[in-house]
Amino acid sequence: MKTLCLHFNELNTSRLYQVMSLRQEVFVVEQNCPYLDTDGKDQFSWHVMFLDENENLSAYCRLLPKGVSYEKYPSIGRILTAPAARKRGLGKQLMKFSIAKAEELFGRTAIKISAQCYLENFYKSFGFEPVGEMYLEDDIPHIAMIRNV
Repeated sequence: MKTLCLHFNELNTSRLYQVMSLRQEVFVVEQNCPYLDTDGKDQFSWHVMFLDENENLSAYCRLLPKGVSYEKYPSIGRILTAPAARKRGLGKQLMKFSIAKAEELFGRTAIKISAQCYLENFYKSFGFEPVGEMYLEDDIPHIAMIRNV
């Protein structure tokens, strides 16, 4: 598995196409959730990519500095594993890598995420704790979670 962490300005068009295509496959088509994926945050983010031996994108997330998604916190978002790469522990590897990389990029500070509710226990296993009440984001139940240092 090849791991890349590139700022938006370092992405070539092929990598960007891979990212946008997989995000649409998972979040729009698979979850049957029509929404505008291009939210103006990618340009300020670092993009974590796990690539298989054929350079296919197997897992992905973006790391957002403080002030992009949340005023007081850096964040990890658009976390996904490609359907063909699931059940291999890539999600856990992705989160471990992304938390460490976020601390490297943004300092050792609390990280906030917007988690789909059905994944709350998954994120708890990495030290994230729910804050506030459940809310709908694009008609999908979510909960804000913070990982303190």
